[in-house]
Amino acid sequence: MGYIEKHLISGETILYKTRLHSIAVLVPLLVAAALAIAGGFCLYQSAQDNRTGTGDAKMFAIAGAGLFVLAAVEVMVAIVKRNSTEMAVTNRRVLIKTGLMSRRTIEMLVSQIESIVITEPFLGRMLDYGSVVIRGTGGTPETFHLIANPTEFRTHVQQQIEARQAAMRPGAPLTAN
Repeated sequence: MGYIEKHLISGETILYKTRLHSIAVLVPLLVAAALAIAGGFCLYQSAQDNRTGTGDAKMFAIAGAGLFVLAAVEVMVAIVKRNSTEMAVTNRRVLIKTGLMSRRTIEMLVSQIESIVITEPFLGRMLDYGSVVIRGTGGTPETFHLIANPTEFRTHVQQQIEARQAAMRPGAPLTAN
């Protein structure tokens, strides 16, 4: 059970949930691959220096091992960042939680959302990721990058805004939302 499920209020249900797109892990994976290649080269050089008897073998071995450790840390940090970001649309609010050790949460009532903007680069349109900017009434815009399925997220928010507005119209039946 994630943060969002634990912090629902009475009568609130999750309608849509998303997270960071897998592309958020791509750049750290490429950096980790470059570090691992450099580490492999250092270990190879260490083995060569051991054979020839030069004194640099230990230095190359330590550098190679250090580069492999940095590569592993880079990948782990990216995966933790992706998995610790939650975004959801409920029948009452938009909830966004980022972070693991330190946490940042945004909880905005659907009735207080003024606008929601989606920005998708060309590759984002092809792979279905983009940035989401949510602006509340009288508030500053909140931007979230590399969000999976941003247009679907926006659609669910807009549906809830429309449902709230329809419920407020004169003659509309009272609902429990």
